Amino acid sequence: MKYLVMIYGSQVDYDAMNGSGSEGHPAWTEKDLQAMFQHMESINNDLAETGEVVEGNGLSAPKQAIVVTDGPGGASVVSDGPFGETKEVLAGYWVLDCASDERVTEIAKRVHQCPVPAGTPASDVVIRPILEAAPGK
Repeated sequence: MKYLVMIYGSQVDYDAMNGSGSEGHPAWTEKDLQAMFQHMESINNDLAETGEVVEGNGLSAPKQAIVVTDGPGGASVVSDGPFGETKEVLAGYWVLDCASDERVTEIAKRVHQCPVPAGTPASDVVIRPILEAAPGK
């Protein structure tokens, strides 16, 4: 079965990773970033080795987002970030092909254990099964 494994963050998290900390989100050092990158690279390498990874990427900061919404008369309106009303956004994802819910949960727990600076809240990791169309549909 295929799953979408998503990790969440906020603009404040991206700012902290770029050295601009705030209350509850201390600035990351180069050592902190390297620890995070090594952790994620280890997961990615293991998933590639087991053949479970279909795709995965980190995403840019929310302030670089483009959003299309409804405007007057149903016209599409294009806006750019940052979006103050959004607290958490998708920060990265993996599409995984795993044998069971237990296996994908094991992987998500490993993602959740990513090292962060002391005082930094851990990012939520969400698993969603990907619906697959029945053959011939």
